[in-house]
Amino acid sequence: MTEANNNTSSPFQSFLQQLYSKYKSLPDGKVASYIPELAKVDPDLFSICAMTTDGRGFEVGDFNQLFTIQSISKVFVYGLALEDRGRDYVLTRVGVEPTGDAFNSIILDERSQRPYNPMVNAGAIATTSLIKGAGPTERLNRLLEMFRRYIGRHDIFIDISVFMSERTTGHRNRAMAHLMHHFGMIDEKFDEALDLYFQQCSLMVTCRDLAVMAATLANNGVNPITKEQAVDCVYVKDILSVMYTCGMYNFAGEWAYKIGLPAKSGVSGGIIVVVPNQIGIGVFSPLLDERGNSVRGVKVCEELSRQFGLHMFDAAMGSCKFLEMLNCGNG
Repeated sequence: MTEANNNTSSPFQSFLQQLYSKYKSLPDGKVASYIPELAKVDPDLFSICAMTTDGRGFEVGDFNQLFTIQSISKVFVYGLALEDRGRDYVLTRVGVEPTGDAFNSIILDERSQRPYNPMVNAGAIATTSLIKGAGPTERLNRLLEMFRRYIGRHDIFIDISVFMSERTTGHRNRAMAHLMHHFGMIDEKFDEALDLYFQQCSLMVTCRDLAVMAATLANNGVNPITKEQAVDCVYVKDILSVMYTCGMYNFAGEWAYKIGLPAKSGVSGGIIVVVPNQIGIGVFSPLLDERGNSVRGVKVCEELSRQFGLHMFDAAMGSCKFLEMLNCGNG
C-alpha cells in the first residue's frame, strides 16, 4: 500500500516518495529471528512518516501497518522513570555512557555496577523496574497511559503472542536481571520487571505513530496533534541526550558522526528521529543489519540529514535547509 496525505503538493512529500521508491527494492538485511514471532514479519514492508511540531503529517508506504515497538519503547519508559524518580535517583541505577557492545550484552559498568545506559537491554530492564505502581497491573496501565499520550489515540494494545514469545525465549534478559539483582541495581521483584519490559516491547504501533511520538519529543513533550503534555518538559533534554549518544546500539557513534540527530531503533525494524523544535521522523522496514538497525531506515535517515542539513552541527552553523523546503508550496 502506497499512499500520501493531504500534503501531496509539498516538495518534502515528493522527496519522501522518491526515497521510498529508491529503497523499496533494497534487499539487504535480515528480519530478526531470535524472537520467533518477529521472524514471521513480511520483509517487504516499508514506510516513511514525518510529523511537524505544528501538526503537519507526511507519509508514504505501509504507514498504517502495525508492528511491535520493541527497543524504541526504551526512550519513553526512561522518560516516565525520570518523572517517577527524578534524574539523580535514576542515575544511581542506570548510567548514561555509550557502549561499543551489542544491545543484548550481559555486562555492567565495572566501577559502578550499573548498566551503561537505558537504551541497551540491561539498562532498559533496570529503568522499567523503577516505574511506580501498587502492583504489576497498575504499572502496566501507567505505561499504556504514557504511551497513549505520546501516540494520541486510545486503541493501543500489546501483542500477546509476541509478549509470550519474548518471555519464553528471553534467557539473556533474564540473566541480566539476575546479575543486576546481585549488585543491587534492581530489587527482588525482577521477574515482574522483566514481564513489564517484555510487555512494553510488545506494544503495537504504526510508522505514523512513531512519527507522532518523535514529534512530541521535538515539541518539548507536547503531542502536536492532541496538544497534551506527554512528558514533563524538564526531562526532554535528558531523553534526547541519551538518544543521541546511545540510541542506535553499537552504531551510535557512527550515527552521530554521519546523521547527527537523536534517534532510537528497534529490532522490529522501526527507527525514530527527532529534529528538535521542527519535526519527528519514523521509518519502518524489518530488514536489519548485523547491529540490529533497519537497513532501509538508516539509508533514508542518511539522505534526509544530508539533503536538508539536519545534522546538529550543520544546523548550528546555519546550513539547515529543511524549514525552507517544508514550507515551500504548502501554504
